Amino acid sequence: MIAETDARRPSVLFVTDLAYEARGRRYCDEDIFLTSRLREDFDIALCHPGDAAALLDGFDAVVVRNSGPVLHHQEAYDAFRARARAAGTRVYNSLDGRGDMAGKQYLVDLSRAGFPVIPTVDRAADLGLLPRSAGYVVKPKLGADSVGLRYTEEPELPDGADGTLLVQPRIDFRYEVSFYFVGHDFRYALHAPHPDRRWVLEPYAATDEDLAFARRFVEWNTLSHGIQRVDACRTPEGGLLLVELEDLNPYLSLDRVPEDVRDAFVARMAASLRDLVA
Repeated sequence: MIAETDARRPSVLFVTDLAYEARGRRYCDEDIFLTSRLREDFDIALCHPGDAAALLDGFDAVVVRNSGPVLHHQEAYDAFRARARAAGTRVYNSLDGRGDMAGKQYLVDLSRAGFPVIPTVDRAADLGLLPRSAGYVVKPKLGADSVGLRYTEEPELPDGADGTLLVQPRIDFRYEVSFYFVGHDFRYALHAPHPDRRWVLEPYAATDEDLAFARRFVEWNTLSHGIQRVDACRTPEGGLLLVELEDLNPYLSLDRVPEDVRDAFVARMAASLRDLVA
């Protein structure tokens, strides 16, 4: 078996879709880079998400990375999760997160609990809880990459859509900023200075207040192992609001950070993987 080729080196099945075309990002480049570096510590094989369930038994761990939105291969992903849970497979990111890997219900829950998030509801009866805004966003609870997103002038939900769609006010923000963690360990931050160019990112010097904001959500999450990206927007008043807690396969924008930061991130990820398979 593949896992037995070198008993001293753990074997990793790296799940990615190198052909997936993401708007403003090069998924394939990031995963080619990551696997080239992780090979220093692990025996690695790449596979498409559609093949992961059939192949996972031959490896010490499975890493789920840039495989595109799950909704494009939902049946295969559900089969992978079921097989991995049944077999007790070590998965990175672990399957116990309650951010994006579980859908976007967390935005509703956090909003109700008073966390600093963009106000979010998923029921027609709660539309009146949203603040007045020049416009609103309606999007699927299980969506990704803006699939199914639409804009409305008033807060509204189609009949029968309770629990399946989210409604949020359109936020006037200065810029978006993302905080990247390995486990609970903060590694770097990037921001998009131009609101209309989400993936044109630049290094961002996070303040203590910024990190306290981001860590609040990382600590709220239940992820045992893996990488988390906390996405937020800076309001005109200067505060931060959570946009997304990505804990399934967050794109890392490693091409946007200095080489020493990138090297330190890979080293921390490798150490985290070694801990998982120990």
